Amino acid sequence: MKSMRIAFLGPAASFSHQAAVESFGSSAELLPCVSFADAFAAVQDDKVDYAIIPCENSTNGSVVQTLDLLADPKGIYSDVEVCGEHYLTVHHCLLTRKGLSPPGRPGYSSITKLYTHPQAWGQCEGFLEGAFKGVERQDVSSTSKGAEIVSRETVERSAAIASRFAAEHHGLDVSEENIEDKANNTTRFLVFRNVTSGRAGRLSFEDIQVSMAQDPTSVTRTAQKTLISFMIRQDCPGALAEALLIFKDRGINLTSINTRPSQIQAWKYVFLVEGQAIPTGQHKDSISQIMERLERVTESCRHLGSWTDRLVPF
Repeated sequence: MKSMRIAFLGPAASFSHQAAVESFGSSAELLPCVSFADAFAAVQDDKVDYAIIPCENSTNGSVVQTLDLLADPKGIYSDVEVCGEHYLTVHHCLLTRKGLSPPGRPGYSSITKLYTHPQAWGQCEGFLEGAFKGVERQDVSSTSKGAEIVSRETVERSAAIASRFAAEHHGLDVSEENIEDKANNTTRFLVFRNVTSGRAGRLSFEDIQVSMAQDPTSVTRTAQKTLISFMIRQDCPGALAEALLIFKDRGINLTSINTRPSQIQAWKYVFLVEGQAIPTGQHKDSISQIMERLERVTESCRHLGSWTDRLVPF
């Protein structure tokens, strides 16, 4: 059997790369994508079996690039759905070129520019304000990309915020480690598949997780999560409340509500609602009933997937 093809937000040595290895193992064929959209497109075009993409961080909140792709008001990714999640504890390091800033004696005053992904700035704000107040910050597509840029420079005295794994991959010094504001800094990744793909259906993400467990018999049933998007009518008072009550009536505990611009009309938004339900044999029926009722009270709605909650065992 051919190895699984897994898309992740690249380049190599990113936190997404680490999450992909932890979720699918080292035998899978891991394919770095230069952007969130490229990873989604790889799933939509059935070029990969799965994609794993960051969606939120415990310190810095939602990853808006992922939310925008999930909102998908133009239906570009109509075959993409969420089928799983993975939690990764994130430890950030300050990385510099070999010899520029010796470990234990970081020459912060000589560093003129910092590179990292926008999410990392907010996760390390305390450290940055104390050591690099006023130093130029350059956003890059991933933490590993920042490390790559620094590794290739020969003149500029810059540094990157990335993982120790990225430092080892790109041959950089770790001048300071664990610079995140909170020790339990965690990123949640969503796993995506193509609903029309027979290959991903034959070996579900849940089966992969069980097969990778050290003791498969110890895997416990957990609650189920569901993600649904919808747009409401703007000329109908109470439309949002009416839509949200549907989830309550079907026993779904809402765990997050996000909004993203619809790109269709100014000030019109796509609501992304995630909820949790105790696993029962009626879960699929409940989702079908929720969607049926939402169709009556919203302009449009879409079920974006259901999966096992990996955070809180039931």
